[in-house]
Amino acid sequence: MADRNRLPGETAERTPVHEPAEETVEDIDRDRRRRRAQFLRDLTEARELRDRVRPRAARAARMRQVLRMRTFRW
Repeated sequence: MADRNRLPGETAERTPVHEPAEETVEDIDRDRRRRRAQFLRDLTEARELRDRVRPRAARAARMRQVLRMRTFRW
């Protein structure tokens, strides 16, 4: 009985799949820092865009932040 998962003319032996080399901790950490930096750049850009589009809301948010910082105890 023929194997249904095989294509016609394909042999039963499969070629070994080449697995990528394991990433080192430094590579993983570097990728994480790169993704985080990109995320923070995008977040800053989105905030700047929102501030340009809604200047009144942005001013109110700045005022609230100033008030919070005044009442913050060091």
